[in-house]
Amino acid sequence: MAGTARQMTGKEVSDNIKIDLASRIGYLASRGVTPSLHLVRVGTSDDDIRYQRSLVRVGEAVGVRFTLDELTEDVTQDELEVAIQRANDSSQIHGILVFQPLPAHLDVKRVNALIHPTKDVDGLSPTNQALVYQGSPYGIPPCTAAGVVAVLKHYNVPLSGARVTIIGRSLVVGKPLSMLLLGENATVTICHSQTKFLMERTREADVVVAAIGRRKLLGSEYFVPGQTVVDVGIHVDDDGSLVGDVDLEAVDSIVEAITPVRGGVGSVTTTVMLEHVVTAAERLSELNVTGEHHA
Repeated sequence: MAGTARQMTGKEVSDNIKIDLASRIGYLASRGVTPSLHLVRVGTSDDDIRYQRSLVRVGEAVGVRFTLDELTEDVTQDELEVAIQRANDSSQIHGILVFQPLPAHLDVKRVNALIHPTKDVDGLSPTNQALVYQGSPYGIPPCTAAGVVAVLKHYNVPLSGARVTIIGRSLVVGKPLSMLLLGENATVTICHSQTKFLMERTREADVVVAAIGRRKLLGSEYFVPGQTVVDVGIHVDDDGSLVGDVDLEAVDSIVEAITPVRGGVGSVTTTVMLEHVVTAAERLSELNVTGEHHA
């Protein structure tokens, strides 16, 4: 059956964000500031290198500068922390991104806590987590969670008073996303792998966000007409094609709007990361001007 759902593609959202970034980066340039993102990569994971290339390609196109620490797989915790602290202390660096997951011998919680909150563009430091949960405008949320909200807002999906069911409770999507949506006055239900009667929770929602990390878990029986679906999951199916947590083919003729797996939320996440870098540059340059902060 031919699909009828409106496709909420990420490219349109990203292009809109880039237009806004161009003017903001132009203003920073007039003050002698070039937004700079420092990348810390441990090892040579194909996924990390692929993401690095994508980030640099998109970032350089809008005027963000990059620096890189390439560390070996056997790097010690102390050596990694020295690299992060060096970036913390540099006035030329506005954002820091440590590629994760890290090798098992490294303490990721210590790493996230060490990154200066103002430079934590991935939104994983305890300070930023707390600010996001407080609803503070100074909190930097994880990029995927912020990307979901950006997609919903761009496509004018009503959020105030809407019933939103999030499937997934991770610290990078489900939990922070629930806080962001509460800030938009949505009524939020968080579900997970142990939730009973999951089908009832999805069918009663106006908006469903799937971020549970299970391939094609949600079929047609989980949805009703008129719903908006954001699929954060991305998996490789048996035939090599990319699929999400939602069975797109099964639900496409039921729901009102849905994000595709390829070119969906994932394509917005990179642009949101760059937006966080620009925000950090704006804040740090303002603080430096007033003498309140010295990186």
